[in-house]
Amino acid sequence: MADRTTSSITIGADRAAVMAVIADFAAYPEWAGQVKNAEILSIGADGRPETVRFVLDAGVISDTYALGYTWQDDESVRWQVVEPGKMLSELAGSYLLADTGTGTEVTYELAADLKVPMIGMIKRKAEKVIVETALKGLKKRVEGR
Repeated sequence: MADRTTSSITIGADRAAVMAVIADFAAYPEWAGQVKNAEILSIGADGRPETVRFVLDAGVISDTYALGYTWQDDESVRWQVVEPGKMLSELAGSYLLADTGTGTEVTYELAADLKVPMIGMIKRKAEKVIVETALKGLKKRVEGR
């Protein structure tokens, strides 16, 4: 797997509220700009989504694929491709949540590998756009602004 793109943001809410928005995949098209559709395929023993199919349109990276999720209470969620798409061969990432005393710091890590050749700089820029847009959208969604 390639190097990861990482960024963080502080959200004015507790971890449970942030994780509830992260787990609400049906609402992703409303706040996660590049996600055009998200369909839950299976639910885990903990009641949270375990496998989700996405339709993504992030400019240079547009695809349909499924991710498998591993949840650790309200502290983190990690994912990886379980059904690759036509462009994405690998996609792995995580949201790590930490209390700040006045809210929650959310760190988003993402790494993608493509089946088609792409200059590393362009791929990294696409990852950065996905990460930054997701964090800003998550903050806005959780804080209701």
